[in-house]
Amino acid sequence: MMDKQNLRKADIFSGTVISLFGLWIVSQALKMPMKDSWGGVQNVWYVSPALFPLFVGAMIALLGALLTRTALKSVGILELGRTLTWLWSSDLVRFLGTPTVIRFYAMAVLFSGFVFLNIPRIDFFLCSVLFLVVFISMFHFDDDSLLIKLLLFYLAGTVITFVFFVLEFPKLLEGHITYAGDWLTLAFILAYCMYAWVLIRPTPVMRRKYRTSLILAVIAPFLIGPIFKYLLLVPMPTEGLVVTLMDAIRYWDF
Repeated sequence: MMDKQNLRKADIFSGTVISLFGLWIVSQALKMPMKDSWGGVQNVWYVSPALFPLFVGAMIALLGALLTRTALKSVGILELGRTLTWLWSSDLVRFLGTPTVIRFYAMAVLFSGFVFLNIPRIDFFLCSVLFLVVFISMFHFDDDSLLIKLLLFYLAGTVITFVFFVLEFPKLLEGHITYAGDWLTLAFILAYCMYAWVLIRPTPVMRRKYRTSLILAVIAPFLIGPIFKYLLLVPMPTEGLVVTLMDAIRYWDF
Protein backbone atom coordinates (compact mmCIF):
# COMPACT_ATOMS: atom_id res chain seq x y z
CA MET A 1 0.00 0.00 0.00
CA MET A 2 1.22 3.52 -0.79
CA ASP A 3 2.22 5.68 2.19
CA LYS A 4 0.40 8.91 2.94
CA GLN A 5 3.04 11.09 1.28
CA ASN A 6 2.78 9.22 -2.03
CA LEU A 7 -1.00 9.20 -1.82
CA ARG A 8 -1.00 12.98 -1.47
CA LYS A 9 1.24 13.28 -4.52
CA ALA A 10 -1.19 11.14 -6.47
CA ASP A 11 -4.07 13.29 -5.21
CA ILE A 12 -2.54 16.34 -6.91
CA PHE A 13 -2.81 14.73 -10.33
CA SER A 14 -6.07 12.89 -9.76
CA GLY A 15 -7.67 16.06 -8.39
CA THR A 16 -6.54 18.00 -11.45
CA VAL A 17 -7.97 15.36 -13.79
CA ILE A 18 -11.24 15.30 -11.83
CA SER A 19 -11.53 19.10 -12.06
CA LEU A 20 -10.92 19.06 -15.80
CA PHE A 21 -13.53 16.32 -16.18
CA GLY A 22 -16.04 18.42 -14.26
CA LEU A 23 -15.30 21.45 -16.44
CA TRP A 24 -15.82 19.29 -19.53
CA ILE A 25 -19.25 18.25 -18.22
CA VAL A 26 -20.11 21.92 -17.67
CA SER A 27 -18.99 22.82 -21.20
CA GLN A 28 -21.18 20.09 -22.67
CA ALA A 29 -24.15 21.07 -20.52
CA LEU A 30 -23.88 24.68 -21.70
CA LYS A 31 -24.64 23.43 -25.21
CA MET A 32 -28.13 22.40 -24.04
CA PRO A 33 -30.93 24.95 -24.38
CA MET A 34 -31.60 26.88 -21.17
CA LYS A 35 -35.02 27.92 -22.43
CA ASP A 36 -37.00 27.23 -25.55
CA SER A 37 -40.45 27.35 -27.06
CA TRP A 38 -42.51 24.18 -27.49
CA GLY A 39 -45.91 24.37 -29.14
CA GLY A 40 -46.05 28.09 -28.51
CA VAL A 41 -45.28 27.70 -24.80
CA GLN A 42 -42.08 29.33 -23.55
CA ASN A 43 -40.15 27.16 -21.08
CA VAL A 44 -38.34 28.97 -18.27
CA TRP A 45 -34.66 28.42 -17.49
CA TYR A 46 -35.20 26.57 -14.20
CA VAL A 47 -36.83 23.60 -15.98
CA SER A 48 -33.96 23.22 -18.45
CA PRO A 49 -32.41 19.74 -18.73
CA ALA A 50 -29.01 21.45 -18.57
CA LEU A 51 -29.35 22.34 -14.89
CA PHE A 52 -28.59 18.89 -13.49
CA PRO A 53 -25.40 18.24 -15.51
CA LEU A 54 -24.33 21.84 -14.85
CA PHE A 55 -24.68 21.28 -11.10
CA VAL A 56 -22.97 17.88 -11.21
CA GLY A 57 -20.12 19.15 -13.38
CA ALA A 58 -19.57 22.22 -11.22
CA MET A 59 -19.50 20.12 -8.04
CA ILE A 60 -17.05 17.64 -9.56
CA ALA A 61 -14.77 20.49 -10.67
CA LEU A 62 -14.98 22.12 -7.23
CA LEU A 63 -14.28 18.90 -5.32
CA GLY A 64 -11.38 18.07 -7.62
CA ALA A 65 -9.90 21.53 -7.05
CA LEU A 66 -10.28 21.12 -3.28
CA LEU A 67 -8.55 17.74 -3.44
CA THR A 68 -5.65 19.26 -5.37
CA ARG A 69 -5.40 22.19 -2.92
CA THR A 70 -5.38 19.88 0.11
CA ALA A 71 -2.71 17.66 -1.46
CA LEU A 72 -0.52 20.64 -2.37
CA LYS A 73 -0.71 21.99 1.18
CA SER A 74 0.29 18.57 2.53
CA VAL A 75 3.09 17.85 0.06
CA GLY A 76 4.49 21.29 -0.67
CA ILE A 77 5.68 22.89 -3.89
CA LEU A 78 9.23 21.54 -3.52
CA GLU A 79 8.06 17.93 -3.34
CA LEU A 80 5.76 18.54 -6.28
CA GLY A 81 8.76 19.69 -8.30
CA ARG A 82 10.59 16.47 -7.46
CA THR A 83 7.57 14.46 -8.57
CA LEU A 84 7.42 16.34 -11.87
CA THR A 85 11.13 15.64 -12.36
CA TRP A 86 10.45 11.94 -11.76
CA LEU A 87 7.75 12.01 -14.44
CA TRP A 88 10.41 12.94 -17.01
CA SER A 89 12.95 10.38 -15.84
CA SER A 90 13.65 6.80 -16.89
CA ASP A 91 12.10 5.66 -13.60
CA LEU A 92 8.67 6.42 -15.06
CA VAL A 93 9.35 4.13 -18.03
CA ARG A 94 10.29 1.31 -15.66
CA PHE A 95 7.21 1.97 -13.56
CA LEU A 96 4.92 1.81 -16.61
CA GLY A 97 6.27 -1.67 -17.32
CA THR A 98 5.58 -3.10 -13.86
CA PRO A 99 3.04 -5.95 -13.52
CA THR A 100 0.58 -3.74 -11.60
CA VAL A 101 0.43 -1.17 -14.39
CA ILE A 102 0.20 -3.87 -17.06
CA ARG A 103 -2.86 -5.21 -15.26
CA PHE A 104 -4.34 -1.74 -15.47
CA TYR A 105 -3.63 -1.72 -19.23
CA ALA A 106 -5.41 -5.05 -19.56
CA MET A 107 -8.51 -3.81 -17.72
CA ALA A 108 -8.60 -0.58 -19.74
CA VAL A 109 -8.29 -2.44 -23.05
CA LEU A 110 -10.94 -5.01 -22.10
CA PHE A 111 -13.55 -2.53 -20.91
CA SER A 112 -12.90 -0.09 -23.78
CA GLY A 113 -13.23 -2.84 -26.38
CA PHE A 114 -16.33 -4.23 -24.72
CA VAL A 115 -18.16 -0.90 -24.36
CA PHE A 116 -17.10 1.04 -27.45
CA LEU A 117 -16.39 -1.66 -30.05
CA ASN A 118 -18.29 -4.84 -29.26
CA ILE A 119 -21.59 -3.91 -27.59
CA PRO A 120 -22.77 -1.50 -30.34
CA ARG A 121 -21.92 -3.92 -33.17
CA ILE A 122 -21.92 -7.53 -31.97
CA ASP A 123 -24.61 -9.80 -30.57
CA PHE A 124 -24.77 -9.10 -26.83
CA PHE A 125 -24.36 -12.74 -25.80
CA LEU A 126 -21.29 -13.24 -27.98
CA CYS A 127 -19.52 -10.07 -26.87
CA SER A 128 -20.35 -10.87 -23.23
CA VAL A 129 -18.88 -14.36 -23.53
CA LEU A 130 -15.78 -12.93 -25.21
CA PHE A 131 -15.33 -10.33 -22.49
CA LEU A 132 -15.80 -12.80 -19.64
CA VAL A 133 -13.57 -15.48 -21.16
CA VAL A 134 -10.72 -13.00 -21.60
CA PHE A 135 -11.25 -11.13 -18.33
CA ILE A 136 -11.59 -14.17 -16.08
CA SER A 137 -8.76 -16.13 -17.69
CA MET A 138 -6.32 -13.20 -17.61
CA PHE A 139 -6.73 -12.51 -13.92
CA HIS A 140 -7.75 -15.93 -12.58
CA PHE A 141 -4.52 -17.52 -13.82
CA ASP A 142 -2.62 -15.03 -11.61
CA ASP A 143 0.45 -15.24 -13.83
CA ASP A 144 1.92 -12.01 -15.21
CA SER A 145 3.69 -13.64 -18.16
CA LEU A 146 0.48 -15.40 -19.19
CA LEU A 147 -1.47 -12.18 -18.79
CA ILE A 148 0.84 -10.34 -21.19
CA LYS A 149 0.60 -13.10 -23.81
CA LEU A 150 -3.19 -13.26 -23.56
CA LEU A 151 -3.46 -9.47 -23.65
CA LEU A 152 -1.37 -9.27 -26.83
CA PHE A 153 -3.48 -11.98 -28.46
CA TYR A 154 -6.68 -10.17 -27.47
CA LEU A 155 -5.27 -6.87 -28.78
CA ALA A 156 -4.48 -8.49 -32.13
CA GLY A 157 -8.01 -9.87 -32.39
CA THR A 158 -9.50 -6.53 -31.36
CA VAL A 159 -7.53 -4.70 -34.05
CA ILE A 160 -8.76 -7.18 -36.67
CA THR A 161 -12.34 -6.73 -35.47
CA PHE A 162 -11.97 -2.94 -35.50
CA VAL A 163 -10.63 -2.95 -39.08
CA PHE A 164 -13.39 -5.37 -40.10
CA PHE A 165 -16.07 -2.90 -39.01
CA VAL A 166 -14.26 0.27 -40.11
CA LEU A 167 -13.96 -1.08 -43.65
CA GLU A 168 -17.66 -2.03 -43.48
CA PHE A 169 -17.14 -5.68 -44.33
CA PRO A 170 -20.48 -6.64 -42.69
CA LYS A 171 -22.30 -4.57 -45.32
CA LEU A 172 -20.16 -5.95 -48.14
CA LEU A 173 -20.83 -9.52 -47.02
CA GLU A 174 -24.50 -8.97 -46.18
CA GLY A 175 -25.79 -10.76 -49.25
CA HIS A 176 -23.53 -13.77 -48.65
CA ILE A 177 -23.06 -14.10 -44.87
CA THR A 178 -25.70 -13.02 -42.38
CA TYR A 179 -24.30 -11.57 -39.14
CA ALA A 180 -20.73 -11.58 -40.45
CA GLY A 181 -19.47 -9.65 -37.42
CA ASP A 182 -20.97 -12.22 -35.07
CA TRP A 183 -19.33 -15.08 -36.93
CA LEU A 184 -16.00 -13.27 -36.74
CA THR A 185 -16.47 -12.81 -32.98
CA LEU A 186 -17.33 -16.49 -32.57
CA ALA A 187 -14.13 -17.39 -34.41
CA PHE A 188 -12.23 -14.95 -32.17
CA ILE A 189 -13.61 -16.62 -29.04
CA LEU A 190 -12.64 -20.09 -30.26
CA ALA A 191 -9.16 -18.91 -31.32
CA TYR A 192 -8.58 -17.26 -27.94
CA CYS A 193 -9.74 -20.35 -26.07
CA MET A 194 -7.44 -22.60 -28.11
CA TYR A 195 -4.49 -20.23 -27.62
CA ALA A 196 -5.08 -20.07 -23.87
CA TRP A 197 -5.36 -23.86 -23.72
CA VAL A 198 -2.01 -24.27 -25.48
CA LEU A 199 -0.38 -21.91 -22.96
CA ILE A 200 -1.74 -23.54 -19.80
CA ARG A 201 -2.02 -27.18 -20.90
CA PRO A 202 1.19 -28.41 -19.19
CA THR A 203 0.04 -27.16 -15.75
CA PRO A 204 -2.81 -29.09 -14.02
CA VAL A 205 -3.66 -26.19 -11.70
CA MET A 206 -4.00 -23.85 -14.67
CA ARG A 207 -6.20 -26.37 -16.48
CA ARG A 208 -8.64 -26.37 -13.55
CA LYS A 209 -8.70 -22.58 -13.49
CA TYR A 210 -9.23 -22.58 -17.25
CA ARG A 211 -12.27 -24.85 -17.00
CA THR A 212 -13.71 -22.63 -14.29
CA SER A 213 -13.19 -19.57 -16.50
CA LEU A 214 -15.00 -21.16 -19.44
CA ILE A 215 -17.93 -22.35 -17.32
CA LEU A 216 -18.48 -18.95 -15.73
CA ALA A 217 -18.01 -17.07 -19.00
CA VAL A 218 -20.68 -19.11 -20.78
CA ILE A 219 -23.18 -19.67 -17.97
CA ALA A 220 -23.40 -16.09 -16.70
CA PRO A 221 -24.65 -14.39 -19.93
CA PHE A 222 -26.99 -17.25 -20.83
CA LEU A 223 -28.41 -17.37 -17.30
CA ILE A 224 -29.04 -13.63 -16.86
CA GLY A 225 -29.62 -12.53 -20.47
CA PRO A 226 -32.76 -14.62 -21.18
CA ILE A 227 -34.36 -13.35 -17.96
CA PHE A 228 -34.13 -9.77 -19.20
CA LYS A 229 -34.95 -10.69 -22.81
CA TYR A 230 -37.95 -12.97 -22.36
CA LEU A 231 -39.29 -12.39 -18.84
CA LEU A 232 -38.68 -8.67 -18.35
CA LEU A 233 -38.97 -8.01 -22.11
CA VAL A 234 -35.84 -5.83 -22.14
CA PRO A 235 -34.19 -5.84 -25.59
CA MET A 236 -30.49 -6.57 -25.76
CA PRO A 237 -28.17 -3.71 -26.85
CA THR A 238 -27.38 -5.55 -30.08
CA GLU A 239 -29.33 -8.57 -31.22
CA GLY A 240 -27.69 -10.77 -33.80
CA LEU A 241 -26.79 -14.39 -34.39
CA VAL A 242 -27.39 -15.79 -30.89
CA VAL A 243 -30.53 -13.77 -30.17
CA THR A 244 -32.02 -14.83 -33.51
CA LEU A 245 -31.35 -18.47 -32.66
CA MET A 246 -32.82 -18.04 -29.16
CA ASP A 247 -35.90 -16.34 -30.62
CA ALA A 248 -36.35 -19.23 -33.02
CA ILE A 249 -36.14 -21.70 -30.16
CA ARG A 250 -38.33 -19.61 -27.86
CA TYR A 251 -41.12 -19.18 -30.43
CA TRP A 252 -40.37 -22.45 -32.25
CA ASP A 253 -39.98 -20.54 -35.49
CA PHE A 254 -38.45 -23.17 -37.73
